[in-house]
Amino acid sequence: MTEPTGHDLTPLSSGTIAADLKGGLVVFLVALPLCLGIALASGATGEPGQLSLMSGLIAGIIGGIVVGSISGSHTSVSGPAAGLTAIVIAQVAACGSVPAFMLAVMLSGVIQIGMAALRAGALSAFFPSSVIKGLLAAIGVILILKQIPHVLGHDTDPEGEMSFAQPDAENTFSELLSIFGDFHWGAAVVGLLSIALLVGWERSGFLKRSPVPGPLAVVLFGLGLQLVFDSMGADWAIAGDHLVKIPVANSASEFAGFFTFPDFTALLNPAVYMAAMTIAVVASLESLLNLEAVDKLDKHKRNSPANRELFAQGIGNMTSGLLGGLPVTSVVVRGSVNVNCGAKTKVSAIFHGILLLVCVALFPSLLNKIPLSALAAILLVTGFKLASPKLFKQMWAEGRYQFAPFIITLVAIVFTDLLIGIVIGLVVSTLFILNSNLRLPQRRVVETHLDGEITHIELAPQVSFLNRGSLDKLLNEAKPNTHLMIDATNSDYIDPDILSMIREYKRSTSKARGVTVSLRGFRDKYKLGDEVLYADYATRELKDRITPDQALTMLREGNERFLSGRRLRRDLGRQINSTSMGQNPFSAVLSCIDSRVPVELILDQGIGDVFSVRVAGNIVGTKTLASLEYAVVVSGVKLVLVLGHTRCGAVTASVDALGKNLDIAAETGCSHLGAIVQEVAGCVSPEECRSADQLLPSGKEAFVDEVAIRNVNLTVQEILRRSAGIAKAVESGQAKVVGAMYDVSTAKIDFFSEES
Repeated sequence: MTEPTGHDLTPLSSGTIAADLKGGLVVFLVALPLCLGIALASGATGEPGQLSLMSGLIAGIIGGIVVGSISGSHTSVSGPAAGLTAIVIAQVAACGSVPAFMLAVMLSGVIQIGMAALRAGALSAFFPSSVIKGLLAAIGVILILKQIPHVLGHDTDPEGEMSFAQPDAENTFSELLSIFGDFHWGAAVVGLLSIALLVGWERSGFLKRSPVPGPLAVVLFGLGLQLVFDSMGADWAIAGDHLVKIPVANSASEFAGFFTFPDFTALLNPAVYMAAMTIAVVASLESLLNLEAVDKLDKHKRNSPANRELFAQGIGNMTSGLLGGLPVTSVVVRGSVNVNCGAKTKVSAIFHGILLLVCVALFPSLLNKIPLSALAAILLVTGFKLASPKLFKQMWAEGRYQFAPFIITLVAIVFTDLLIGIVIGLVVSTLFILNSNLRLPQRRVVETHLDGEITHIELAPQVSFLNRGSLDKLLNEAKPNTHLMIDATNSDYIDPDILSMIREYKRSTSKARGVTVSLRGFRDKYKLGDEVLYADYATRELKDRITPDQALTMLREGNERFLSGRRLRRDLGRQINSTSMGQNPFSAVLSCIDSRVPVELILDQGIGDVFSVRVAGNIVGTKTLASLEYAVVVSGVKLVLVLGHTRCGAVTASVDALGKNLDIAAETGCSHLGAIVQEVAGCVSPEECRSADQLLPSGKEAFVDEVAIRNVNLTVQEILRRSAGIAKAVESGQAKVVGAMYDVSTAKIDFFSEES
């Protein structure tokens, strides 16, 4: 049975409902302590006039039911955000009261809806993937570091605290050291056994496929051990701070007292609007980043609409503020748990919110018996999945421009908090992008040309003011008596500052330094017309000026450009027009007809630069020799290059025919192929060919390549022996005949160092 694709997954379908309900249940178990912990970290005490612990649970319920219903994401889960805890504390104080702060939360939702209408979600497309992956890994590392104390029963800090500096005046690392002075045996046994149970559940195919998710088994296991330890006495009994603490109402009116409603008279308070704007901007940024992060975890690689997410978050915050809840955002911890549990659609997020509502309202006493160490074990294992060694290896393999922003984002989040760390990561990533633009905004290729050395500067599609420094550096590096070609053929936009600099350099600076500047491809509106001040094709005058060694260098450098992917950008239309009335190639190439050896491409030459003679096996016959004589004696080319290649079909067939003494005409029905075999036979004996048949395939291939090299050398000798005109040109130094081999697997040409 094939796995359904992302397009096949629809909410409440038979193929998704079971996975979504299982995922929603697990997310509920994880979200429960996080909602309470974030409320505590945000300053909730339950005292009159202060935030209530219920504010975190209200935000979790709304994030699941309201935001989950409206959001276009299938995997993201919203709720109170750990990254907003410091902002919540500061803005409650600034607004002057909790009801006024709730009004600010409502208004922040209105602002987010406006941002969605203005399509501000498009900003998510500019978040670098290295920062997103750094965020995921950082959350994983934080979960590991923060949950280790809770796993061992050290529960002095809030479960949902994610910042480095904690409300209890400790930090992430000092909290780890404090474990030794505050260790609870019962909670530690539950936590460690819960980790073992989760790992075993994941590795057991039978258990993993069962309808009972591993985290639920852990919670039930923790509840059972908690009852057992209660009967063993105070040293082992898990109670107080080591258990979930949900406010319990004894009546409907007392339950209604958990809600704090906004104070609409605070609409005249400027601090409320400042708080609303702060929450809206920060919550939107965090939601978009977390949405991108969870999308990267989605096994079906679906894309969540960012503007719809902003709208959903806006409705969520309006509702949360109206009922006395904390601000909500998309939360990567909940989303990653959701994905890891196999949830497929948004039903899981909605179901987790329903479970929070039902259990908090009807079964708070039962939930208050769950050991925090069991829930911490679930989060710790999730952390290991997010910060897996595989991710670090992948980012390292992608190079420093990906790894550096990734690791800096990770470290910054771990040592500050989510928001500050993300900002640092974005700044660092932006600096790397700027540095890349400053270093390589354009393509620079140096060509040894018939008319001397030409430096081609090919501008990028978008040339902004950020590229000014690097382009200025390239122009200043131009040496006297050299030639620059500035090519804007592929440029869609060039900043006015860049255009002004190019005009100034061409008009005065270049002349003062003895540099010739040609221009090509600039749009008419830039008022920099095409002006090519060198012959970008072979002319008679230029050909007469170069030597055979210079011609060989030009071909060698052309292949090096082809190998490195830096072929020259040529104006082929101009070359066609310029050569329409005549040709003056500087070289002739005798190559094989093999389709893998296109001469002008692999030597990076333009129209009119080389004569190309192609014949199977690059052998020399009467007509081939006539063509080469015309090139050297009549046209005056300076170089004849005999170009063989590896894995040559003609040479392979010749070796087989010689080894088996075949009649080529009778075997193939081709009456003229025998001429090729006869030419190749001059460099290999039938005995060698018969011995080659006994070799392994790799050995025979190497032998054929060796024969191809011999064949190239033989062809060079035959050209000089059979053509008096070419031999005379070589003797007088006017031309050279050189052999070379092209490797069809690497595209590299090996030019033989000596002519025959």
